[in-house]
Amino acid sequence: MDIYREQIIDLHEHPLNFGELETADYIHEDDNPLCGDIIRIAIKLDDFGRVSQVAWTGSGCAISQASASLLTETIKGMSLADIRTFSPERLLDLIGVPLSQARQKCALLSLKVLQSGVSGAANQHE
Repeated sequence: MDIYREQIIDLHEHPLNFGELETADYIHEDDNPLCGDIIRIAIKLDDFGRVSQVAWTGSGCAISQASASLLTETIKGMSLADIRTFSPERLLDLIGVPLSQARQKCALLSLKVLQSGVSGAANQHE
């Protein structure tokens, strides 16, 4: 389990896909008002409606930041339909450490942001 804790700390200090996209098809931001975590995710789709680029920005605890890194790395190449059905359990499995209910909200913020951002998307890319 220590290796997972080390991974979370490393992803917090050296996040994957952190930054902005010059152009994006979908951008959404949300926060967890209970703890102050904020995540903004931007995705760009290719001609086949799959994620070709993804970036995120935000601030908060190590769990929320590591989660955003893991999620954005995992969704590369996915369709909007894949993203809409990405389960919270799958993201928690990627994180790999047991989390309290409050910490799960931190971990799942990135998924909430991502799915909210594409939920209103028309079926134009599917």
